[in-house]
Amino acid sequence: MAWLVARFTFRPVVIYAHGEELTTWGKGAKYKSMRFALRHADRVIANSEFTRDELMRMEVNSQKIVLIYPGVDTDRFRPGLTCDDLKASIGLGANQKLILSVGRLSRRKGFDMVIRSLPELLRQGLDVRYALIGIGEDWDYLSALARESGVSDRVHMLGHVPPEDLPRWYNACDVFVMPNREINGDTEGFGMVFVEAAACGKPVIGGRAGGTGAAIQEGVTGWRVDGLSEDALSIALVHILRDQSLAISVGGNGRARAVSQFGWKTVAQKTMPLLRLDGSSGRRG
Repeated sequence: MAWLVARFTFRPVVIYAHGEELTTWGKGAKYKSMRFALRHADRVIANSEFTRDELMRMEVNSQKIVLIYPGVDTDRFRPGLTCDDLKASIGLGANQKLILSVGRLSRRKGFDMVIRSLPELLRQGLDVRYALIGIGEDWDYLSALARESGVSDRVHMLGHVPPEDLPRWYNACDVFVMPNREINGDTEGFGMVFVEAAACGKPVIGGRAGGTGAAIQEGVTGWRVDGLSEDALSIALVHILRDQSLAISVGGNGRARAVSQFGWKTVAQKTMPLLRLDGSSGRRG
């Protein structure tokens, strides 16, 4: 409908592609309609290299694709926010480490793998707790898994939290983790939560599936692991939780990258030229 209205009114059409819709809509009428709109738009914004490549597989003209990473409010998400009350609310001890995840409780997010890794972290001598922010269809599954794994006392499923508390929860953690994986084409197009955590100065661990490579600079702001490998995740967690100086260094790298590449000023500078297109041809007006 947007494409039709734009053509009748001689306005440009710019479509934002997230990524997962490109891989989960099958090949039926809905997919064909989306593909037609994408191929005939004046510009298509891809939120990651992964999304850009998927668009090109759909035969969207590469010259019409503009790569613009999502933005983050680096004033709201920043280090140094008070969080002692949040730590106290889950009984986090002074010497305990906190792993944090944020997202819809969906299987592809990999939160189950974090829970499965906790017994190994405890065997390695790490006194850890796990806070999980979000709601979704896997709530009961994850709660049961925590009980079966003998770590229910260390897993804190927080559901929704007030928006003003989200940056403070990032500040409260020692590492942010979302070891995402692909399930039947459903995957992570980018992973905004990694950038939010990085903006708060925290090291991040994500899965290798989808577009997380745009959000995580390997070995610099965090690491990507096989989201199906409990061992790979455990090794990465032990590595960062045992080395405080490394965590601080990686978190600092993440903050600097968030400010320089994901700040709203940068996103605006890349987006503004799209507002000056000539809708009849896609040329600059």
